Amino acid sequence: MKRFAFVIITSFAAFFANSQKKTVIDLTEKINSAADKIEQKCIAWRRDIHQNPELGNNEYRTAKLIADHLRSLGIEVKEKVGKTGVVGVLKGVKPGPCIALRADMDGLPVVERVDLPFASKVKATYNGKEVGVMHACGHDTHVAILMSVAEILAGMKNELKGSVKFVFQPAEEGPPEGEEGGAPLMIKDGALENPKVDVMFGLHISSQTDVGKITYRSEGIMAASDWFTIKVKGKQTHGSQPWAGIDPVAVSAQIINGLQTIVSRQVDLTKNAAVVSVSTVNGGVRSNIIPEEVIMTGTIRTLDTGTQKLIHEKIKLTASKIAEASGATAETSIDTKTLVTYNDPALTKQMLPSFVKAAGEEKVIEIPAVTGAEDFSYFAEKVPSLYFFIGGQQIGVDPKKVFPHHTPDFWIDESGMKTGIKAFCNLVFDYMNMSNNQSSQNKKPF
Repeated sequence: MKRFAFVIITSFAAFFANSQKKTVIDLTEKINSAADKIEQKCIAWRRDIHQNPELGNNEYRTAKLIADHLRSLGIEVKEKVGKTGVVGVLKGVKPGPCIALRADMDGLPVVERVDLPFASKVKATYNGKEVGVMHACGHDTHVAILMSVAEILAGMKNELKGSVKFVFQPAEEGPPEGEEGGAPLMIKDGALENPKVDVMFGLHISSQTDVGKITYRSEGIMAASDWFTIKVKGKQTHGSQPWAGIDPVAVSAQIINGLQTIVSRQVDLTKNAAVVSVSTVNGGVRSNIIPEEVIMTGTIRTLDTGTQKLIHEKIKLTASKIAEASGATAETSIDTKTLVTYNDPALTKQMLPSFVKAAGEEKVIEIPAVTGAEDFSYFAEKVPSLYFFIGGQQIGVDPKKVFPHHTPDFWIDESGMKTGIKAFCNLVFDYMNMSNNQSSQNKKPF
């Protein structure tokens, strides 16, 4: 009798395993087919958004496009989350976890130079100055990808074992001066609640990674970003008599050189990379007047809190002591913009098969940490998260000759978006299935 029971149980287990395997294969084929079908629509959305970019906290047209599309799919929509953000909730027919997917919406104050029929000609005001506006970081592709994923998943609602929350975030590049915005404001406005998010996934297209590839890293994948301001005060004098005053321009030049030795000589770079960059220097109004004050601003990039604290201390010390040596003063303030973008190690390992389904094993690549920064880090601070990159570089092109993000010549191969669509869809279904299987295993037998 025991042997008979064992055979029955073994046969049932084998049948169940084969059935599950077939379901997974069928699901992957469905996702691949759906991604192929929606690709041209995804490209059309991307081109429309690219031609009509909007700066942070001003993404009104983009938000309406997204909200209208989600509502047309029967998805619950909440607008004005984090000012111009949109959150959609798609509930599956079966209970399960709530998975959030995020796309950022904002463009940058950059004048586009790329010769495209849908190139941006938009002008706007940024911190009091008229600027060109361009999707110079690929956020237009992120929105189009997530709109496509929403349509695919809405069409597969009966196979969802849980809920999917589509988070379209404004102001990832930072809100205008004096305003709140980005991920922190969305969190404050409840983007991760009702339903409460269990895990979150985010992606970023890369102009310097071949189309079809997915790159990832466990733990810290992107750096913390701090912005600093150094005000150097001297004594104004005529340009012909520098000895009659204290020259803050010369002092600032020495401070800039001194700051470069912090990373190169005072930080242990065998542990983690770090960057200190002075990006603006402003002082004076006339060529024959040495001004009283020079203001410098810049950015700090670190991948661990220890290095971050050390660099903060060294910047303040370096600036003040160099200024003091010349009889000037230097006042330093540092503002944290983003945290380290941290990929939960267990979640990263668990979801690698989803990347393989989307791109193929040979195209899923682990990379070193990136010194760019992302305010997705604030979401990752609240819930287990996984952030990854998809390729947007034309295959066969030398990466060294490709224009990087945030430049007027930034360009993306649109065929790379399909990998992002497939990755998001596979992550959703695989995580839901794993969570439901785990729940079933944890139940006590009758």
